[in-house]
Amino acid sequence: MPQCKGKFFDANQALEVARYDIQYCDWRARQDLLTIMLLHEKVVEVLNPLAREYKSIGTMKKELAELQEDLTQAHRQVHISEARVSTALDKLAYMEELVNDKLLQDRSTTAETDQASPSTSTATPSANIMKRKSPRKSFNVSGPVQPYHPHLKNFWYPVAFSTDLQDDTMIPFDCFEQPWVVFRGKDGKPGCVQNTCAHRACPLDLGSVKEGRIQCPYHGWEYSTDGTCEKMPSTRLVNVKLKSLPCFEQEGMVWVWPGTDPPAPNLPSLKPPPDFQIHAEIVMELPVEHGLLLDNLLDLAHAPFTHTSTFAKGWSVPSLVKFLTPASDLQGYWDPYPIDMEFRPPCMVLSTIGISKPGKLEGQSTRECATHLHQLHVCLPSTRGKTRLLYRMSLDFAPLLKHVPFMQHLWRHFAEQVLNEDLQLVLGQQERMNNGADVWNFPVSYDKLGVRYRLWRDAVNKGEKQLPFSNQRKEES
Repeated sequence: MPQCKGKFFDANQALEVARYDIQYCDWRARQDLLTIMLLHEKVVEVLNPLAREYKSIGTMKKELAELQEDLTQAHRQVHISEARVSTALDKLAYMEELVNDKLLQDRSTTAETDQASPSTSTATPSANIMKRKSPRKSFNVSGPVQPYHPHLKNFWYPVAFSTDLQDDTMIPFDCFEQPWVVFRGKDGKPGCVQNTCAHRACPLDLGSVKEGRIQCPYHGWEYSTDGTCEKMPSTRLVNVKLKSLPCFEQEGMVWVWPGTDPPAPNLPSLKPPPDFQIHAEIVMELPVEHGLLLDNLLDLAHAPFTHTSTFAKGWSVPSLVKFLTPASDLQGYWDPYPIDMEFRPPCMVLSTIGISKPGKLEGQSTRECATHLHQLHVCLPSTRGKTRLLYRMSLDFAPLLKHVPFMQHLWRHFAEQVLNEDLQLVLGQQERMNNGADVWNFPVSYDKLGVRYRLWRDAVNKGEKQLPFSNQRKEES
């Protein structure tokens, strides 16, 4: 804990100090902006004396009054337009839900139609009604976690933050049940090789990095970033090569391609929005299957019930929670919460949260909030029962906060608190699922984004060329 004049602050005191610092920085920024606006008006008056010479004060007052009226009218029109757009989005979301229900119903009844023998009898109106009320979804998530489908490996996956990978360090991780290790070569570029020595199967991450090569601690064999063994002390050098993965670095993250297909030419962009600064980058190993963790992250309706001691403390329970999104997309915004959210394949969740006072929800969209928090969650599938979580937090205010001592530890403490609230529930789900329960037994309207993720993943497992809710499908349709 931080020490000040011989006294120690506990975590709550430190967080309270940080909160007052944020409020002061926000107030200071607003005052600076107001000062700039006033100075700008004075500069205009000084640089434009001709306008004041040729116009009387009465004329200028009249023009200013007219401009003020125009401005008021424009503001009024903007609010009307926003209301119309909101209503249109609500109608679109409702219509889209009806269409999706119909599509899911068609999928779920296709197999029954194929298996049934042809019948010449005519369907009664009541039978048609029963068909329309068939199950709302066409996937079942129950039973022990099955081995990951090879098609799910054919994507770029972030595995580490660049700041954690120094020249003389290495980062071990599991991906799709296989152990790997990343380190930097002589040229400073990262490489990823199998975390098992070719000689006697010793874990390489127990060794060290020397001159851009990873050295096994058992007999000193050294491997380059492409897996080639370049040194074999005490014996004749023979041609030995470890399995390696395509590995690149972009926007502060290290990526690998674990699949057998040729790697995609472009890596996804995960950098924060403009005017945001990164304040924390945290890595955690969680004992839960990555699909269940994604289900949890893509759901916000649980917040006022689950996160009552962290970020949702004091939140009221809305009468209706909706996730509004276009019919063919994996992103949208929550109503009434000021949160924008997106699932970005294969395993990333991005969200922008409008920050308000504790226990209150400010506005109905992030645009109506003055300050924001941006989050990135990467859920790397380590094994069928473990997920490597990469978490990045960015703010569009209080830039000096990132330089406060011990702030990284406070952010990690808060992130662990939030995750622990979720984990006790998700681990319970995982236990029930392994015993045969369906964790997606009865989805409702606010489960829309999670349902779309599951439909997308099912399509990947089936090897469909046109994936649902993807840019590829949009461009080809």
